[in-house]
Amino acid sequence: QVQLVESGGGLVQAGGSLRLSCAASGRTFGSYAVGWFRQAPGKEREFLAAINWSGGRTSYADSAKGRFTISRDNAKNTVYLQMNSLKPEDTAVYYCAARDTNYSGKYYLSAYEYAYWGQGTQVTVSS
Repeated sequence: QVQLVESGGGLVQAGGSLRLSCAASGRTFGSYAVGWFRQAPGKEREFLAAINWSGGRTSYADSAKGRFTISRDNAKNTVYLQMNSLKPEDTAVYYCAARDTNYSGKYYLSAYEYAYWGQGTQVTVSS
């Protein structure tokens, strides 16, 4: 069992930056793929970025490409989402999710593929 806790959300002006963290506890996190998602009020949960266990493979949604960067520090059991050039439409609750891949190198784009979820952190971007 893995517990995930997101942090780093808050209120920022348009054009600003935030770095979200996803801290894992409970089991060794190093073999897990991790994804970041967000959900705005009245909208479906949206995939943003994913990273494999080593950090050597990443994937981004079009809405995140060029502005967001996913990375990880397995020594700290933490995955990050650096968000730059934020826009009001980025306002949402941001979630991280994880799935054990047994060091297979896989990552996943669909929320249904992930077994563990954090509670979310609110990001609000003002215009």
